[in-house]
Amino acid sequence: MCLSARSSRIFFDRIFDLNAKGAYFLMQEVVSVMPAGGSIILTSSIAHAMAMPSNSVYAASKAALRSMGRTFAGELAGRGIRVNTISPGPIVTPIWTKLTGATGEALRAMENQIAAKVPLKRAGRPEDIAGAALFLASDDSAYVTGVDLPVDGGVMALGFI
Repeated sequence: MCLSARSSRIFFDRIFDLNAKGAYFLMQEVVSVMPAGGSIILTSSIAHAMAMPSNSVYAASKAALRSMGRTFAGELAGRGIRVNTISPGPIVTPIWTKLTGATGEALRAMENQIAAKVPLKRAGRPEDIAGAALFLASDDSAYVTGVDLPVDGGVMALGFI
């Protein structure tokens, strides 16, 4: 994507304000009142670990979240607070229509095209992310901190096939 220098700075600031700075400053407030045994879950993206053309700013903001998660996990471990990151892959949400303008049959065709490249042969659903978040928030993951959990149908581990 070719942007003018002015709009490029505005875009960069907007993405980092939303994805990185917002999470950072919210975490500062939350940890001041969070008791031992608490769990913080950040939402990154598989973009943080993959080369995705035309997505450098988004990918960098998600890499910042992944790094913050790992760093905060180390800083908060002594207080018994766990910090983990979830990295979704292709998940069918309304943003697909917003970003592409595709609706109806065109949207289903796009979903099928992406799903064909995912090792598990389907696009993810919001429920897939919710299940991972529930696990990381529960006592079932009481001995898990500092991890990045890809919820991506195998894309990060196996690539797009």
